[in-house]
Amino acid sequence: MGCLMDNLTMEETLQKVEGFISAGTPHQHVVVNVDKLVKANRDPELRRIINECALINVDGMPVVWAARLLGKPLKERVAGVDLFEALMKRSAEKGWRVYLLGAREEVVSDVKRIYEKKYAGMTLAGYRNGYWKPEEEAGVVEQIAAAKADLLFVAISSPKKEHFLGQYQAQMKIPFAMGVGGTFDVAVGRVKRAPLWMQKSGLEWFYRFLQEPRRMFRRYFIDDMGFIWLFLKEATRR
Repeated sequence: MGCLMDNLTMEETLQKVEGFISAGTPHQHVVVNVDKLVKANRDPELRRIINECALINVDGMPVVWAARLLGKPLKERVAGVDLFEALMKRSAEKGWRVYLLGAREEVVSDVKRIYEKKYAGMTLAGYRNGYWKPEEEAGVVEQIAAAKADLLFVAISSPKKEHFLGQYQAQMKIPFAMGVGGTFDVAVGRVKRAPLWMQKSGLEWFYRFLQEPRRMFRRYFIDDMGFIWLFLKEATRR
């Protein structure tokens, strides 16, 4: 559907990230789900940024199912929220420095507090909320670069976070930078994660919709319907 994808398990993904951090050079990560595929189809620049990322995971059971039906089966779904949790744990174990960027001030500060308590030895290089004026952006980038973190987690919406990292990752020089969307809200309990059976059944999106119907209706029932057309278009080319 126009986007590259790495066919990796969670553990293989973690090993890749460890290699990036050992190398010390900037690497950008992205997860591809239904919404991202639809947006990338409409936004060539977003598609370019995705395809130039060093690591591209698939987050979304419909994409896993579509890949299987198109004859390119994937090993498993690697959900962004699960990868974030695994990397926070591994950061404490390995002594990696973490920078948290995004969400409201009270949310990101709660993420800092929760994970410093949860994982002994966690080193937070810094944190900042996700709200700034255009004229403040250069200062935000300089602040992140000065923190000399090993990992950067960016909790702002798509495609803003992909464009931000695509533009500034080389300047910030973070070995591993990952957009995590609404993960900070999940981490502090403001948004509940769907039960495991719903995650495996591809119904996590519906659980999210039930929590925020007004905000999520357009995304799930209007914008993301374009995924069906993308799938049919891809299928007829084979």
